[in-house]
Amino acid sequence: MALPKIQQPLFELKLPSTGKKVKFRPFTVREEKILLIAQESSDIDQVILSIKQIVNNCVEGVNVDQIAMFDLEYLLINLRARSVSNEIEFKIKDPETEETIELSLDINDVEIKKNKDHTNVIKITNDVSMTMAYPKIDQIRMLKDATEENKNDILFKMMVSCIDSVVDGEEVMRLKDFSEEEVDEFIDSLSTKHIGDIKKFFDTMPTLRYEKEYVREDGVKKKFVAEGTETFFI
Repeated sequence: MALPKIQQPLFELKLPSTGKKVKFRPFTVREEKILLIAQESSDIDQVILSIKQIVNNCVEGVNVDQIAMFDLEYLLINLRARSVSNEIEFKIKDPETEETIELSLDINDVEIKKNKDHTNVIKITNDVSMTMAYPKIDQIRMLKDATEENKNDILFKMMVSCIDSVVDGEEVMRLKDFSEEEVDEFIDSLSTKHIGDIKKFFDTMPTLRYEKEYVREDGVKKKFVAEGTETFFI
């Protein structure tokens, strides 16, 4: 006689970037073990691997390497809410006084912040424009290796890697179809304004954000802010 197989319920949500509906199931013990390893690890590669395993196990029809980072973060908090609880009790230390503060977070209050001035199309000339793609988890990973000496160079490379295509009149050219030398030559031809527009794309793109006010023992009001995957690993 075989042990019964437990059927997990399926839930549905829309990805913020596209509105595409995806289905997911709650964690099982298998994913809880993976999550525990990620929470205890200081190795960013292990954390990313754990995130990918959890999403691949629990979410249907999603390539974790190809979705926008804020879509992934939105998936993660919804997985957490359905698998554990939408209420999370946790402690922080006030950065000024080192006082331990007890807080609670309702995952349902975590939301995608959108900027009305955001656009993924950057105009170069009347006929030429660039279409930007949102950074994926492996592109965000590039930033974790940044040091004081190379952080600007790594940030610039990450930004350039998110240029999806160049539109010239009716012609659409994907940058992945061109050599590194050709892409570098195109980037070098851009003006500082165009680079500023690329930076604006990143500064204004949707982000997952949670804010919570608290009062220290001395009566000073402060605000705790969690962004992105921080809301998942609290």
